[in-house]
Amino acid sequence: MGFWEAVWKSGVLGAVQGLTEFLPVSSSGHLTFLQKILGYDLGGGSMTFINVMLHLGTLVAVIAVFWRDILALFRKPFKTLLMLIVATIPAGVVGLLFSEQIDALFDGPKGMISLAVCFALTGLLLLIAELVAKRRSTQRPLGWGGAVGMGLMQAVALFPGISRSGSTIVAGTLTGARREDVARFSFLMSIPVILGSFAVEVYGVAREPSAITAIGTNGWVGMAVGIVLAAVFGFLAIKLMLRVIRKANYMWFSVYLVCLSLTCFWLDALAVI
Repeated sequence: MGFWEAVWKSGVLGAVQGLTEFLPVSSSGHLTFLQKILGYDLGGGSMTFINVMLHLGTLVAVIAVFWRDILALFRKPFKTLLMLIVATIPAGVVGLLFSEQIDALFDGPKGMISLAVCFALTGLLLLIAELVAKRRSTQRPLGWGGAVGMGLMQAVALFPGISRSGSTIVAGTLTGARREDVARFSFLMSIPVILGSFAVEVYGVAREPSAITAIGTNGWVGMAVGIVLAAVFGFLAIKLMLRVIRKANYMWFSVYLVCLSLTCFWLDALAVI
């Protein structure tokens, strides 16, 4: 892959990663979709590594917005920290046991159909969340029940097309927790997941260095551009999403996801990808 091709393709992936990690539309689903559209596949496991590195850009965005909340996690009585640890366990277990099977499902010949189904499911969940949130007159602080529910949905969101932020926000909303608490906890939940994915990928690279060598110099430069753009657009997406959650306006995200789902079905039917 040429230098400028690597830069613009990685830049597009980074910008999309930053926006979709925190908007309820599935960053992994969009990255999978775009990599198929752009024909960006370095092989040898390199794309998984690049995706994880782009997630580090969004980690920078979370820290920039919520650094005070992150510091507060380590102050007594540590309740939020403990809730965060428990909520992270389901995704960690599912990721360790089934990550290869999930990747194979979406990389296979029916990958676009799988994406279409998951995009549509996310759209449905968001629609339900909006209807419930706007009919509920009272809200309570986020408790253990809400944290566990959000953790279970985060595990489900390991399937590309199922939005991590969207599914966790839906779970928190359905438990009746305050929207601001749900939003903050959902964004904080991304930190251990991103760090865990990075650690697993680094371990995989140590075992199979070919995933690194396949990237090449141009790929590394492009990846650096992608990481910076992921951080910038991730910061903007968090700010936007905090406003959206306060009003529980998810309808347009649902419409977008349904349209994207239909697009995936159409591309698969025409054998375009």
